[in-house]
Amino acid sequence: MQMEIAAMPESERTLARRRRIQELLDSGLGRCVLREPACATIVQDSLLFGDGERYRLLAWVVMPNHVHVLIEQMHGWPLAKVVQSWKRHTSRQIHRLGFGIDAPDVPQDADCKSAIPGLWHPDYWDRFIRNDRHFVTAKHYIEENPVTAGLVSSAADWPWGSARLGAD
Repeated sequence: MQMEIAAMPESERTLARRRRIQELLDSGLGRCVLREPACATIVQDSLLFGDGERYRLLAWVVMPNHVHVLIEQMHGWPLAKVVQSWKRHTSRQIHRLGFGIDAPDVPQDADCKSAIPGLWHPDYWDRFIRNDRHFVTAKHYIEENPVTAGLVSSAADWPWGSARLGAD
């Protein structure tokens, strides 16, 4: 697969890499700490906490091993600062529950295939929303992620996402 991707033009390589990473995430790659309801709730509550003050929360989903968030930035709150605050707060809270680098492993099941040493990846992926069509596509992608991953049949049934609230 790597050789196929390497032979593609750069624009196609980027898209192919993103698709492959999403496939791996949806397959349950990683530790899946966020499949624990208490951990997923901590992350969702953290996202909701800053809504209206640090950013406008437009869509989100907390998956077993990753999170998707669509926000509108507010003046004085650069994206890096917002993401850092989410990661710092949620890491502390989740570690207090006994999940983390020094804690015993989360019980493994069919959805989780390997352990990752830290709770969050040190970096994050961001994307600038270009227009209304792109916004609608991104929001749909985020909210439908649990359905795509085979976790629920309807996005509204996933308890850790904006789709269940009918958020706009």
